[in-house]
Amino acid sequence: MADRRLQVFHAVAKHQSFTRAARALFMAQSSVTNQVRQLELQYGTRLFERERSAVTLTPAGEIVMAYAEKILALSDELDTRLAEMSGEMRGTLQLGACGAIADFMLAPLLNEFNALYPQVRVQLKVANSTEIEQRVAANRLDLGLVERPPSLAGIVGQDCGMDDMVVICAPDYPLVKFSKVAPKQLVDYEYLCREPGSGSRAVAEAYFASHRVPVETLKIQMELGSLESLKSLVATGLGYAIVSRTTVVEDAAQGRLAALALNPALRHPLYLIQAEDRFRSRLVGTFAQFVREKLGDMTA
Repeated sequence: MADRRLQVFHAVAKHQSFTRAARALFMAQSSVTNQVRQLELQYGTRLFERERSAVTLTPAGEIVMAYAEKILALSDELDTRLAEMSGEMRGTLQLGACGAIADFMLAPLLNEFNALYPQVRVQLKVANSTEIEQRVAANRLDLGLVERPPSLAGIVGQDCGMDDMVVICAPDYPLVKFSKVAPKQLVDYEYLCREPGSGSRAVAEAYFASHRVPVETLKIQMELGSLESLKSLVATGLGYAIVSRTTVVEDAAQGRLAALALNPALRHPLYLIQAEDRFRSRLVGTFAQFVREKLGDMTA
């Protein structure tokens, strides 16, 4: 069992608030403050900068946070391994996923997995593919679901489905006159894309490059860190974007966006990634097999 003070410290750092941490931990705020104060006294340094709107980590707090995440992960791993000795499937699964997968594919899978294994608690981190891979490499996540193959040493990836990419634009944008759009045609139109580090952006750039369209020739109008923001701006007629077909099914059906096929088609694998040298519990192995099968069927 991890030190309770570390658990409380971690919650305050995660929520950036003593009040929200107390609520999440079902503790009195005074108790949360006292636990953090004890930890600061033990190390002889302040761990948080206390401001009116939020609390932030000091340089010392950043160091403690890095170790706290490792210690808490090891504590969860201990619980899982001991549970497995008794034949139970329980414990915490730290899962990361990029936005498109998390928002449009994972919900029914997690619901089904929870029904099969009700004593398993899944904690989901949503971020772009680069951040998810970095967190897996730092052992802050057991598994990651991303849109591109791993690039860091020590990280292995397995195909777990296929994804179709489409061009989206406003229903009255000039591109809608084409039934299919070739990469070279898109050079003449304003392009809205995700931020650097996004898997969908990397897939789109590789697609352009493979069809002899240098990225620097694209009219990049804006870079956005949110898929929903990207779709909202595209809907205003500002330009086009390239996104997963699964993320715009409802928008296209309701006439908010037009979804155009690429010619040639852009179909790419989704990847389940994990650290090569990390202990693989039966829980992690069971979930990995489950998600590969379900995502494979869903995207076939």
